[in-house]
Amino acid sequence: MKEVYINKISAFLPNKPIDNDNIEKVLGQVGDKLSRAKKIILKSNGIKTRYYAIDPKTRKTTHTNAQLTANAIKELEKQGLNLSNVDLLACGTTLPDQIMPNHGLMVHGELGIQPLEVITTSGICLSGITAMKYAYQAIKSGEAKSAISTGSENSSSVMRAENFEPEFKSKVQELEKNPSIAFEKDFLRWMLSDGAGAVAMSNKPNSDKISLRIDKIFIISYANELETCMYAGGNKSKDGKLKGWREYIPEEWLKYSIFAVKQDVKLLNEKVVEYTVEKALQYMLKHNMFDPKKIDWFVPHYSSEYFRDEVYKKMIKASCDIPQEKWWTNLSYKGNTGSASIYIMLEELFNSNRLKKGDKLLCYIPESGRFSTGFILMEAV
Repeated sequence: MKEVYINKISAFLPNKPIDNDNIEKVLGQVGDKLSRAKKIILKSNGIKTRYYAIDPKTRKTTHTNAQLTANAIKELEKQGLNLSNVDLLACGTTLPDQIMPNHGLMVHGELGIQPLEVITTSGICLSGITAMKYAYQAIKSGEAKSAISTGSENSSSVMRAENFEPEFKSKVQELEKNPSIAFEKDFLRWMLSDGAGAVAMSNKPNSDKISLRIDKIFIISYANELETCMYAGGNKSKDGKLKGWREYIPEEWLKYSIFAVKQDVKLLNEKVVEYTVEKALQYMLKHNMFDPKKIDWFVPHYSSEYFRDEVYKKMIKASCDIPQEKWWTNLSYKGNTGSASIYIMLEELFNSNRLKKGDKLLCYIPESGRFSTGFILMEAV
C-alpha cells in the first residue's frame, strides 16, 4: 500500500466579508420585521464575518456551487499544481446546484481539463471528508497517483428571504401572533455561509516544503440510534420521521418551504457532542488509533463557539485531553462553510508556516444530519 500525502491546499471565499450588521441586508428580510432570533444566535455562535456568493448591491448570485469549487481548484493551479497530471477528482457538497447531473461532473465541466475519473459524495459536513477518503484510498491502493478532493457550499442560495416569502404569506394569521419564520429555519440563516476548499494529494511528499501524510480517515455513523436532526427537501413529523419532497405537491414545496435547510435545535444541543465527540473518540482510543498526548494540533469543525467548551468536556470524558491552546479554528472570521470548513481551516494552517516536521494533527468533523462524525489523523513530513 502506498503512503498518501497532501501536497497543496487551497480555499476560495466569494466576494468581500460580511459583518453581523449587514447579513440581513444581503440575505434579505423575511416579512416586515427583522429577525428576533438573529442577535441571540450570532452572540452564541461567535461568528463575526462570513462570505456569501451574493452581490450585496443587486442581491444576485455571483457564483454557483460548481464555480466556487472550480475556483478553489484553480487556486491549486496557481500554487504550481499541473492539473493535466491529476488522475481523480472527488467532490463533496451538501447542496449541489441541481439534482442531476452530479456536482463533481459540473465542476469538471467548469474546469474544462482532460478526461479523468470523477466522483461526488453527498451528505452534509462530512461530504467533503468522504470525498477526501475516496481520493486517499485510490492513491493508497495504487489506483491513482494524484488526486484532488474538495468540499464546497453555496448555502446562501437557499437562505435568501425570497425563498421564505410564499410560506410567510400563506400563514398570515398564525404569523400575526408570532411574526417570524419557524426557528428551525431562521436558526440556520445566521449560521451558514459560502466557500470552497481543495487539496491536492499524491503518493509522493513535497521535495521543497512540508507535506501532510494522511495516516487515517475514520468515519462512523450513529443513524441507527438517533432520528434526523438537520435536513432539507422534506419535513420532519412529530414522531421523528422524515417526509421527503416527492411526497408533497409542487404548491406545497413553496407553502411549507420544503427545500429550506432546517435544524432540530433541541436534538442538536442534546446529542451532537455526545455522539460526534465522546462516543467516537472512545471507540478510536479503544482501538488504539492514536495517542492524545502526541497530538500537536487539534483542528475542530464545530458550527458555533457555543460548542467549544462542550467539545472539550466530552473529549476529557473520553480520556482524550488535548489542551485548547493546541486547537486551530478560523470560524469567527471565515464562517461556518459546512463541508468546506475543514478544508478552509487546513488551508490557512498549512500555508501559515506554523507547521513543523513531525507535528501530528487530529481533525474533527461532525455532521448533525443524522449524527455521524469523522476524524483525520495526519503528520507533517
